[in-house]
Amino acid sequence: MTKKLPSKVRALAGVALLALAGAAQAAYPDKVITLIAPYSAGGDSDLAARNFANAASKALGNPVIVVNKVGASGVLGSSQALAAAPDGYTLLLARPGSQAILPAIMPTRTKYKWNEFTMVGLLELNAYGCMAKASSYKTFAELIEAIKKDGKTLNFGTAGVLTTNDMGPRQLFNMLKLGAHNTPTQIPYKGTGEATASLLAGQTQFACGSIGSFLPLIANGDLRALMVTTPERMPSLPDVPTARELGYAEMERITGWSGIYGPPGLPAAIVQKLSAALQEVAKDPAWVKATHMTGSIPFLKNPEETRQFVKGQFDVYRSLGESLNIIDKGD
Repeated sequence: MTKKLPSKVRALAGVALLALAGAAQAAYPDKVITLIAPYSAGGDSDLAARNFANAASKALGNPVIVVNKVGASGVLGSSQALAAAPDGYTLLLARPGSQAILPAIMPTRTKYKWNEFTMVGLLELNAYGCMAKASSYKTFAELIEAIKKDGKTLNFGTAGVLTTNDMGPRQLFNMLKLGAHNTPTQIPYKGTGEATASLLAGQTQFACGSIGSFLPLIANGDLRALMVTTPERMPSLPDVPTARELGYAEMERITGWSGIYGPPGLPAAIVQKLSAALQEVAKDPAWVKATHMTGSIPFLKNPEETRQFVKGQFDVYRSLGESLNIIDKGD
């Protein structure tokens, strides 16, 4: 029989363990932090993750490396972050597709709920719009005319099913009242980079998504932005009309964003250190410049503000899913 330790010894042992845990948190971080980007290299998630990692490495005085975990429209990488030890050394670059859309539309198949992670903060908003090859449609009206006339024969590329690349067009088709018989065909890819390549190759006729990853190709004249969902025209794209100007104000509900999440149960002391690091990142001129260069807007929010924002996004996509009758309610 195991001899029971005296109560004083047990109490001292408990105090010692708490002290060790406190010391470990106080020393955080003292090794490499892995930031999981749940989509492929070259897309919005990847760009946001690498911009943040560069600035956060300086703010934390410790390396932050990006690892792309691609699959299942962001669920694979998100699930790995969810299952990680709550020690602050595995974080997630949160995106609307994997953190709001899928939990809202596919609740029985997504392996987590929208609020199951520890939310550290929001980083940025991504201007959203629709693009076509420059030699193709000249205006958004031309694209709409083609969709109404030849909808089923047109293809649009996405970074995966139930991403913002997918939900934006769904919202548009719903507003146009196309019906299933005349809805363009979605071609889902592993990430925005592959979807963009398909657009350039003529395999798809248009794409909608966060503007950032398309900006260099728009500037080079390879692609043309036809519409943006920002409330006002973008300074970098002054000739591109807004959805509201074109009579499609409801499209403003679709926007991209990036945040930093941790696994469930991340200690408050670590959340506080990471949240403070985000505030330092916001002051980093290199991060601000890189964010603007990708067509994004700094949008730093604390953990509670992040929770409120993401809940609003979840509600938007839940409502859209219900109106389209695409909510997966299980068997």
